[in-house]
This record gives sequence, C-alpha cells and structure tokens, in this order.
Amino acid sequence: MGEKSKKAKDLFLNGYNCAQSVFCAFCGDFDISFEQGLKLSSSFGGGMGRLREVCGAVSTMFMIAGLKYGYTENNNDEVKAKHYKLIQELAEKFRQKHGTIICRELLNKEPDGYIPEKRTKEYYAKRPCAKFVEYAAEIIEENLL
Repeated sequence: MGEKSKKAKDLFLNGYNCAQSVFCAFCGDFDISFEQGLKLSSSFGGGMGRLREVCGAVSTMFMIAGLKYGYTENNNDEVKAKHYKLIQELAEKFRQKHGTIICRELLNKEPDGYIPEKRTKEYYAKRPCAKFVEYAAEIIEENLL
C-alpha cells in the first residue's frame, strides 16, 4: 500500500466520505487546500449524494485525472477522445478487481434516502468501502502521478 492509499483509507476510517477520502489524499499534489478538497468532493460520496450511482472513490479518480490530464480545448475531438480513453481505462482497472464501478452493486444496497449512516464500529465492519477507497488511491498513484 502506497502512502496516498494509506492516507485515503485513514481519512475514510476517520469519517470522511469515500470521495473526500480519496481526493484529499492528493490535495497537496494539486495545490488545493484540504478544506477546498473536502468541499469539492463532498457531493460524490455514497455514489453521488447517496444515490448509489458511480462509486465516489471512482468518481474521484476521474476528477484527479481531469486535474492532471484534462483538456481545455472545446472543439478538439482527438484530445477529448484521448482523455475519455484514460477515464475508461481507469474505470476498467477498478472494475477488473471489484466487478463494477456502481456503488449500489459494490454494496449490494439500493438507495435508501439522503441521511448518512452513523459511522460506528459496526458500520466499518460491514462496509467494504475502505478497500474501494484504498484501491482507487492506488490506481491514481500507479497510473496518474
């Protein structure tokens, strides 16, 4: 486990959501303050606001790929295609290990409202999210930085 992977997992185990945990492990690499990172990534937890769509850790891989390699040209299909290829490759790395990038499938849990579950010892014992956070950070470390 790399330094950033460990930091991401520790952040998750200290109460931050999956997206915040991954994103904030890398804030220093992009000159983004911890507070800004928390705010920017806060909406992506729980598969985007507990909608159980794309896993927040996976969404964060994409955000970091955009910060590092994103495009700014509005009419360059070649540049866009290259970036989208990178995003799909990152998603596939995660999918190969965990079977899906969709939160509800990873957790076998349908959306159940907007109120987050309390972070307790039982929560962490039943939730596999720490390993998803750790692996997403590992993918970033190995493929983007």
